[in-house]
Amino acid sequence: MLFKPSAHVDTFCRDHLPPADQFPELEFTLPELAYPDRLNCAEALLTETIDRLGADRPCLLPQGPEDPVWSYGDLAAVANRIAHVLTDDMHLVPGNRVLLRGPNNPWMVACWFGVVLAGGVAVTTMALLRPAEIATICDIAEVQLALCDERFVSDLHEARVSVRTVTFDGTAPPAGELGPHGFGALVRSKPADFTPVHTAADDVAMIAFTSGTTGRPKAAMHFHRDVLAVADTFSAHVLKPTPDDVFAGSPPLAFTFGLGALLIFPIRAGASTLLIERATPAELADYIAHRGVSVVSTAPTAYRAMLAAGKAEQLRKLRRPVSAGETLPGSVWHAFHDATGVKIIDGIGSTELLHIFISAADDDIRPGATGLPVPGYRAEVHDEHGVPVPPGQPGRLAVKGPTGCKYLADERQRNYVSNGWNYPGDTYTKDADGYFVYQARSDDMIVSAGYNIAGPEVEEVLLGHPAVAECGVVGVPDETRGQIVKAFVVLADGAEPGPERVAELQDLVKAKIAPYKYPRAIEFLPSLPRTNTGKLQRFKLRESGPDSR
Repeated sequence: MLFKPSAHVDTFCRDHLPPADQFPELEFTLPELAYPDRLNCAEALLTETIDRLGADRPCLLPQGPEDPVWSYGDLAAVANRIAHVLTDDMHLVPGNRVLLRGPNNPWMVACWFGVVLAGGVAVTTMALLRPAEIATICDIAEVQLALCDERFVSDLHEARVSVRTVTFDGTAPPAGELGPHGFGALVRSKPADFTPVHTAADDVAMIAFTSGTTGRPKAAMHFHRDVLAVADTFSAHVLKPTPDDVFAGSPPLAFTFGLGALLIFPIRAGASTLLIERATPAELADYIAHRGVSVVSTAPTAYRAMLAAGKAEQLRKLRRPVSAGETLPGSVWHAFHDATGVKIIDGIGSTELLHIFISAADDDIRPGATGLPVPGYRAEVHDEHGVPVPPGQPGRLAVKGPTGCKYLADERQRNYVSNGWNYPGDTYTKDADGYFVYQARSDDMIVSAGYNIAGPEVEEVLLGHPAVAECGVVGVPDETRGQIVKAFVVLADGAEPGPERVAELQDLVKAKIAPYKYPRAIEFLPSLPRTNTGKLQRFKLRESGPDSR
């Protein structure tokens, strides 16, 4: 792998990239992916949009409708001023890692741009992380500086990390109206223009930590060109936003699904984005209706919950609802379409590849299938030896494209990348038309009495029962069968648990799919364990054992 001369003075990131024999094979098959050798993605996102559409265009819409809207010019000015603070007062040098901590609001976006403009490496974290998690991230990334929303600084202090920290008021208006004290005054005192660091296209711009895993989190490094590539592939070719779109969604900016959906994609398109710090699915539906949202990104469970809350009317003007994070059951897609007339765009992406690489929109959608490779990416289904399998045969999903897995000094790179292919850890089939159909996470396939059973297939059937609000299906140990299928079910309001309900749900599965796939154990729970990004934590379900009801 031949890298361009780096602009990083602090060479930590480049020094800790995977070795050449573990590096993903990158492909740039679209003309728009031919980026220049010197590229600062923050400058490209802001400057190119402002040059094309003007600085006065609305950019960041705050959660409160009474709060001021940030224009593209406002964002550029505040980001430039923050870059000055970082370099002049916090002595950042290109390549330093900067921790960003806070919920989704305009100041978090401005801080991200300020860090990247200054040549720093953004390490964005979720506000819900606790001290031990923060300390681990700071240790892995060797973070030197932190910009933290003042409402969330206590856990950062409790982490007891040697990081120089500055707090900001995440509810403040743009810099020109800030008060006379603290970070706001420091930002306001700086010039509104800043010469961006002319980073290499393959300098690291950000580090994203994986979610939903056990053990030590993995740090995925992404280049400046990667940030633009996800906008110029999935967003440009599948989502197809316009400058008139209003984006919103539930994923945090620290989750790469949220970073793309709420920052990279709208700003690359010249659109505006409504930043919501926190909302239930029902509240999200109200925001969509009241603020004219046309593009929304959230998890499958949220779409189901919005319908269950009676919010279909609020969703009928959506142009582009996007689902990712977990597989979208066909029953949820059909229920949403029947209630609203709107087609959900499903997709699979990963922190390691930054965003979505298989998807479909409009007439290309086939409910129940994830979709087709996003233009710019290739995907195959491989056996355990890396050999493509015939159509219809389950195997390991393998992906190549302009982005790829680059863990920071992590032996697990060998598990993710092999022979240049990225293996996200999902079992898929590919049909004769090239559509990819999700089966399960590769480590979540249930093997019971010699049969391979995909938990999501059983979940899909159970979700079709009106008494089931949510469910998760896993394999648990069994002396006779090796594993049995166990379902964890959250009942809808008014539905009662009990032996009769268990038998009813078991009979439903036997009637809908092969009888050997039915859940031999069912446990009713008030809620399912999920990560901060909404992913079902199946490992916690497996820990419960086989015998509970």
